Amino acid sequence: MKKISKYLNLKPFDFLIVSILVIGSFLPLFILRNTNSAGNEVWAELRVDGKLIKKFDLSQNEASNYRYVADDGDYNLIEVKNQQIRIKEANCGDQICIKRGWIKKSGETIVCLPHKLVIEIKNNAETNDGEVVY
Repeated sequence: MKKISKYLNLKPFDFLIVSILVIGSFLPLFILRNTNSAGNEVWAELRVDGKLIKKFDLSQNEASNYRYVADDGDYNLIEVKNQQIRIKEANCGDQICIKRGWIKKSGETIVCLPHKLVIEIKNNAETNDGEVVY
């Protein structure tokens, strides 16, 4: 350690100060890590072509399946389990919506472009679009 401090002109307590600053830089990560904290109502919205079809309550630990079938025969099987949601099965060609997997955090989305279907996680702590916050 003497050799390093000799070339860098560091004093003995400089390593302590740098260590505290590095550890402190990760503090916001631990504080803001969980956006779905207790007391927040969390839900997923299923929209097809921009129209709200169904809301799924993700605050509970309930397991359920919902099958969305469009007029033209397109379908998506949506699974809700352990406060998360995914598209389990779909008859679209690319299957990207299935590969997306589970989502559970506010703001995450699953998109099925061939069916014009979007699933988005929301919570009651979010502000409305266009709302001015002071």
